[in-house]
Amino acid sequence: MHRFFCTFTTFFVLAISATAGRAETFVYVSLAGEEAISIWQMDQRTGELTHLSRVEVEGEPGCLTTDPEQKFMFASLRTAGKIASFNIDAETGGLTPIGTISADADPAYLATDRSGRFLMSAYYFAGRVAVHPIGEDGSLDESTGRWTDTDDKAHAIDADPSNRLVLVPHTGPNAVFQFHLDATEGILSPAHPDRLQMGSKTGPRHLAYHPRRPWAFFDQEQASAVTACRYSVRKGTLTPVMTLPTIPADFTENNSCAHLEIHPSGSFLYAANRGHDSIAMFQVNQLTGRIRGIGQVATEKTPRSFNVEPSGRFLFAAGQGSAKVAAYRVDLLEGGLERIGTYDVGERPWWVKAIHFK
Repeated sequence: MHRFFCTFTTFFVLAISATAGRAETFVYVSLAGEEAISIWQMDQRTGELTHLSRVEVEGEPGCLTTDPEQKFMFASLRTAGKIASFNIDAETGGLTPIGTISADADPAYLATDRSGRFLMSAYYFAGRVAVHPIGEDGSLDESTGRWTDTDDKAHAIDADPSNRLVLVPHTGPNAVFQFHLDATEGILSPAHPDRLQMGSKTGPRHLAYHPRRPWAFFDQEQASAVTACRYSVRKGTLTPVMTLPTIPADFTENNSCAHLEIHPSGSFLYAANRGHDSIAMFQVNQLTGRIRGIGQVATEKTPRSFNVEPSGRFLFAAGQGSAKVAAYRVDLLEGGLERIGTYDVGERPWWVKAIHFK
């Protein structure tokens, strides 16, 4: 399998090597315990982080996302039931507030569509999803949002690279809801069937799409596993391919999966284990979409979120239970992680988001 995943990765390594050192990367950490977003700068060569500033927000911030052009950042304010938008300064990484809208109870996840015209949101307690148009200035208008009721504990939402399919994993009904997206009007319509039903006590939580192939991956919060699927853009539906555990077979204590993310090359997949307190690592076969586990690397207590920065060379994981962020160097040929640093960031870090400016 090695040659099937490393061929593209070799080209990816050459591409990022050619651009390294000519850009700025900023890392943002939402601090639920301090109602603030902390801003850090990443050294392009070493991955070292330097703290720059912080922005106070209303309520406990959770998910952070940006539009594709990285002009705007959006933050879920989970305890306030609101969504905040910011301008991003490409030179300093600073955030300037644009405005805040009322949403619904506990916005758990945010993502823009692939055009950057719409902000999509999933609601854990309200059991619904929304699509809001994004103004040219990055503003949101709560009166223009389109709402769709789904089911208990909608935990994530994202559009596939074609911008025609939207998937919404739910940990309550153990199902991934499937939608067609009208990318002109920002309208979601259910596919047929409208969901992929998974087994009891699985809890599909977060998802990741392969950057070039019609493959989607989900972590299972309750079952401590990752599932690889094929999908049809035309039908708007998923077909499971395989499932692998995220924890060692001999680990018998409580564990739940949190965040899932694919490497920018599409060659590696990572999942956070809360309980085992590790990042599970997988290789992705570039011909079939099947995955192969390559172990776990220890991380900070209760890793709720992590992010592979855009160049693909470093990964940053937030330890909700330790008030620290762990930094790792990514092995671009095999996908393994080497810990290179640990940073005190503040109380209850919930989310990590890195952005890259050329």
